Amino acid sequence: MSTQKGNFGAPPKYINEFSKALAGEVRILLQEVGKLRDERRQLQHEISELMAVKSKYSAGGEYAPPWLQGLPEPAAPPAIAAPPPPPPEVGEPVGPAPPAWRTVHKRHPRERKHKALPAPAPPPPAIEAPPPPPPSNLPAWAQWRPNPMFSPQPQVAHVPSPQSQPRQGLFGPPSPPP
Repeated sequence: MSTQKGNFGAPPKYINEFSKALAGEVRILLQEVGKLRDERRQLQHEISELMAVKSKYSAGGEYAPPWLQGLPEPAAPPAIAAPPPPPPEVGEPVGPAPPAWRTVHKRHPRERKHKALPAPAPPPPAIEAPPPPPPSNLPAWAQWRPNPMFSPQPQVAHVPSPQSQPRQGLFGPPSPPP
């Protein structure tokens, strides 16, 4: 039996380049996952703070106004698919948190009351239009007829003489040349 010696030298160049590119992509994805995890943790913390404030100011809470003390607690709204609550931190009570979701009822637009409309007026007498001119074989621009009642008058433009008024600039008369 003969043993062959394998060529166990350096791996080919394209494998090294592919490994480096893949490592860079994995590094970028891990950074994005870390950012998303931090954002999720921050949002869960903000939600828990908002729920704590709501419980303090709702009926039976620490800062509840006196007129709210006698009112019964509103019924819980129907279950809405909500994200699971964050895990309890050290020192927090494990009991159920007060509901933070509220139901928004859709408003229906009001129907306007229609006032009684007066009876329609009879149509005015029809005015007969002048008969259209007979079609001709002229081009469209030649078929145009001016209004005989319109006679334009030439307008005289008043041109001010340059000697009549001194030239004025935006900030007054110009300064004399040097």
